Amino acid sequence: MLGKRGAPCPHPWAALHRAGLINRVLAPSNRRLFGDRCPPISLSCFQTPRRIPYSEAIGQEFRPAKVGDSFGPTWETCWFKVELSIPPAWAGREVHFVWESDGEGMVWRDAQPVQGLTKEGEKTSYILTRSMKEPEPHSLTLYVELACNGLFGAGKGSMIAPPDPDRRFTLSKAELVVFNRDVYELLMDLEILLDMAQLLGEENQRSFQALYTANQMVNVCDVMDPSTFPAARDLAAAIFSQRNGESQHTIHAVGHCHIDSAWLWPYEETIRKCARSWVTVVRLMECNPELTFACSQAQQFEWVRSWYPGLYAQVQDFVAKGQFVPVGGTWVEMDGNLPSGESMVRQFLQGQRFFQEQFGRICSEFWLPDTFGYSAQLPQLMRGCGIRRFLTQKLSWNLVNAFPHHTFFWEGIDGSRVLTHFPPGDSYGMHGRVEEMLKTVKNNKDKGRVNHSAFLFGFGDGGGGPTQKMLDRMKRMTDTDGLPRVQISTPDRLFSALEKESSQLCTWVGELFLELHNGTYTTQAQIKKGNRECERILHDVEVLSTLAVARGGAFQYPASQLQRLWRLLLLNQFHDVLPGSCIQLVVEDALQYYAGEQGIWLGGHSPFGGLWDLLGGAAEVSVLDCQALSGTDIGTEPLCFPALVTVPSMGYAVREPLLPPQPVAVRRQVSTTAVVLRSVYPTSKSVPGGCCANQFALFDDVPLYWDAWDVMDYHLETRKPVTTLLKPLEITLAGGLRGSASFSLQIGESSTLTQEIILDATCPYLRFLTQVEWKEAHKFLKVEFPVQVRSTNATYEIQFGHLQRPTHWNTSWDWARFEVWAHKWLDLSEHGFGVALLNDCKYGASAHGNILSLSLLRAPKSPDAMADITHHQFTYAVMPHLGSFQDAGVIQCAYNLNFPLHVVPASSARCPPWSAFSVSSPAVVLETVKQASPRGRTVVVRLYEAHGSTLVAWLQTSLPVQEAVLCDLLERPAAQGRLPLEQRGLRLSFTPFRVLSILLVLRQ
Repeated sequence: MLGKRGAPCPHPWAALHRAGLINRVLAPSNRRLFGDRCPPISLSCFQTPRRIPYSEAIGQEFRPAKVGDSFGPTWETCWFKVELSIPPAWAGREVHFVWESDGEGMVWRDAQPVQGLTKEGEKTSYILTRSMKEPEPHSLTLYVELACNGLFGAGKGSMIAPPDPDRRFTLSKAELVVFNRDVYELLMDLEILLDMAQLLGEENQRSFQALYTANQMVNVCDVMDPSTFPAARDLAAAIFSQRNGESQHTIHAVGHCHIDSAWLWPYEETIRKCARSWVTVVRLMECNPELTFACSQAQQFEWVRSWYPGLYAQVQDFVAKGQFVPVGGTWVEMDGNLPSGESMVRQFLQGQRFFQEQFGRICSEFWLPDTFGYSAQLPQLMRGCGIRRFLTQKLSWNLVNAFPHHTFFWEGIDGSRVLTHFPPGDSYGMHGRVEEMLKTVKNNKDKGRVNHSAFLFGFGDGGGGPTQKMLDRMKRMTDTDGLPRVQISTPDRLFSALEKESSQLCTWVGELFLELHNGTYTTQAQIKKGNRECERILHDVEVLSTLAVARGGAFQYPASQLQRLWRLLLLNQFHDVLPGSCIQLVVEDALQYYAGEQGIWLGGHSPFGGLWDLLGGAAEVSVLDCQALSGTDIGTEPLCFPALVTVPSMGYAVREPLLPPQPVAVRRQVSTTAVVLRSVYPTSKSVPGGCCANQFALFDDVPLYWDAWDVMDYHLETRKPVTTLLKPLEITLAGGLRGSASFSLQIGESSTLTQEIILDATCPYLRFLTQVEWKEAHKFLKVEFPVQVRSTNATYEIQFGHLQRPTHWNTSWDWARFEVWAHKWLDLSEHGFGVALLNDCKYGASAHGNILSLSLLRAPKSPDAMADITHHQFTYAVMPHLGSFQDAGVIQCAYNLNFPLHVVPASSARCPPWSAFSVSSPAVVLETVKQASPRGRTVVVRLYEAHGSTLVAWLQTSLPVQEAVLCDLLERPAAQGRLPLEQRGLRLSFTPFRVLSILLVLRQ
C-alpha cells in the first residue's frame, strides 16, 4: 500500500494510522459543505405564552431581533419574521436557509408549515432551491415558530429532571448558505467505507477493501478542486456495487418517529411536535420516493387533521401512495398493563375506525415499541380487531433476564397467537449507520429460523424522524458485499417475509413482563384512580343509555358525546401518562380530562337522572345495578343510612330494606385496644399466629436513575413497619347492617393515614376506607396481609381473565417479578381455603411466600417534583374464603367493590324489579352493553369466561331482540355467526378466557 507520496506502509492495517490524515481531509471538506453565506435582510420576532395559529401570529407586532439573542422562559413561543434575498451570483446553486437554536422550530412559507428545525434532531436547514433558476423568486419572507423547549422538554440538569421554568433558548444561527452537494456525497462515501474498515474486523477481507478504497480516495481527492471528486466517488461506487450472496440477511428499513403523546412536555406541545416531524417527512418523501414511514396513534393523526389541514392533506396523499404507512390500530400507544380489558378494546375500536374512515384501511400490525410490559390478553384482543402481527422492542430493556427471542409466536391466556417481532437492533430510533446494521444481524436471537428483520430509523420520543443523511447512508448499503442487505421496506413486507419463514419459530406463552419500570404500577395515584373511576362511569352510562334506547321513546343515544369522553380516557392511557412517568403539566392536564368542566366525570354523570326516568324508574328511591351480577348488597343513599336490598342482574328494584339474616356484631375486646367485627364468613384461620394483617410498611425508594419509573429490588431491604398511632382504634358504627372502627397513624416524618374498617352484613369481605395526607420524598407505602395459606403461585386479575405468578424466587425470572401488577384483585389459595385482596384503584402488588402486599403510594421527584404529594382516598378489601376463588365469588365481589349500586330518586309510582340481562353461569362475566356504531337499534354485548373453564352458558335478556349475531371486537358480524333465539336465551360456548361479542338487533 502506498501513502500520499508513494511511501510504502509496513502492514496493511497501518493504514488505519492514517485516520489522522483522513480526518485532516474530512475537516476542510466539512467546512466546505456550506459555501457562500448571506444574512437575512431583516429578522424580527414577537413572543407569546400561548401556542397560537399562524393566522393569528402574523398579525402581531414584530420587534427587531438578532442572532445571539435569547428567548424564554420555558414553554413560551417566539415567532420570527425572516426576510431573505438570494444573491444573483448564486444562480444554479443549491441554496439552504440555515437555522440553529436549542428550541424546536417550524418554518412557515406561504401560510403553510414546510420544515421542522431541531438541532437535537439534526435538522438545521430548509432547502429553498436545489438549483437557483432565474424565474424563481430571489426575495421571500419566511416565518419561524420557535417553541421554548428542546426535543426532550427542558429538564433542569438532566433529561428526566423536572422542567427548568426559567430556561432561556438562544438563536445561534440564521442565514442563507450555498450547499455543496458534491462535498456532502463524498463525505457520505468516506463515512461508510471507514465504518466498514473499522467494524467488519481484521478477519474480514471486505474491511481491507474498504480501507484501501478510502485511502485511494484520499490520494485522488483534492478538497480545493471539486473536479477531482467524481474520480474519488467512482472508487467508492465500485465497492458499493459489489453484491451480496443470496443467503445474506435482509434488513427491512422503515422510517419512524416515535412521538410520546405527552411525557416531558404537555399534550399541546405534542401537536406541534407531530407537525414539525411529519412535515419534514413529507419533504423527504418528495425528494426520496422510495422512503416509507410507519406512523402510529390515531390521536396524533386527528390532532394534525384538526390543527394543520394543509399538512394533513399531504399526508393523505402519501398514505395513498403507500409511503406514509399508518400502523398500530390504536388511539394512542397505550400502557400495556393498566387499562381495563374494555379500554384496550376501545383503543383498537377507536383507532381502527379512524384509520378506516380516513384512509380506507385498517392496520394489520399492532405497534407498541415503548410500553412497559404487555398483558397476556393482548393476543386475543389483537386478533379480534383484525391484527395478527405485533412489533415492539421494549423487552430489550429487561434489567435481569435477556429475552430469548426477536421473532416468535406470542400466545395469550386464551390460546390466541400472533406473530411477534422485536427489531434485533433493540431500538426504534436508528440512524442508518454501519454499526447498527451489523448489530442487527449479530444480535438476532433467531438466526437460522428467519433471515429478515426490522430496522426503524429516525429520531424519536420527542419527535424528529428520519433525515436525508440516514437515507443516504442506507442507499450505499442496499446490496453491498460484507454488509447485510438493506432495503427500504414497509411493516407489511417485513411481516409477509417473516410469515413465509415462520415454520421453525418458537412460541412464548403468557405475559411479556418488562423487568424494569415496575414503579409505574403505583406512581401518580390520582391518575390511576381517575382512570379506574372513569372506566366505571363510561361503562355505566353506556349501559343506561342502551337500555333507555331499548325501552323506546324519544331518547337518542349520546354517541358523539360518549366518543369524545372515551377518547379523552384513551388519551390519558398513553404509556407515559397513566403510568405516571410524566411532568407536572401533563398530570394537571390528565386530571382535568377526568374531572374538569369538559371532563369524563361530569360529562358522564350528567345524563344519569334523565336516563333513569327514561328507563321507567319508579318509587321514591330505587336501586340500580349496572353489572350482570344479581344478589343482595348494601346500597347507601346520599346523606342517608345504608339499606340492605336485593337487585336483579343489570336492572333495578325498589329500595325495600331487608333485615340481615346475620347482622354484624361489633365489640371491644376486654383488656386490649382491639375491636372485633364479626360476621358469618370464615376469618378465623386467615392470619398466622403472631402476625398482624393490614400492616402498613414504609420503604426507602431510591432508583438508580428512572425515578418515577423504577422501584428496585433493594428497596425490600429497607422495610419499616408503620406503628406510630395518632388516634387509637374506636368503634364508629356499632353493628347491624354495618359495623366499623377507625384509627389514625403517623407515616414517616410528615404524612398521616386515617382508616375506617368496614364490615357489611351479608358481605364476605372486610373493607378498608383509607385517607392519606402524603408528604414524603422517595418513600414507598405498602399494606401487607400475612395469611395462613401455602401455595407456590398466586393469582392476579388481568384484562378479561387472570394469570398465576410464583410466590417464590427460585430463578432469576421469578425474582425479577418482585413487584407486579394486577387489576381489581389478587388471590392466594390452597386446596379448600384462600384469601383475596381486592381494591378500587390500585395496580401494584406482590405475593411472596404467604404475604399478600398491595402497593399504595410512591414519592418520586423526577420528572414531577410534586408527584403524589396531596390527599389520597382509596379502598381495598380482604376476603377470606372457603374453596377456590372461583367458587367463592372473588371475581364478583371485586366487581361489586368497583361498581357499587346506584341509589337514585324516581317517581312515586310502584313498579316491579326489572332485569335487562342475566347469565346462567357465574364463570361468565357480562362486561359491556353499548350501542353498536353506526347502527341505530343494534346493541353490542361483550362477555368473557373468567374462571379458566370450558362451558356452555345462556344469555337471557328482556330486551326486544329480533336477531343475534356473533361479531368481532370491531363489531363486524362473523361469517355464519347467527345465533338462534331460544326460550332459554342465547346459547354461548366458551373456552378459557374467551371474549365473545354479540350484536343484538332490536325490534322497532
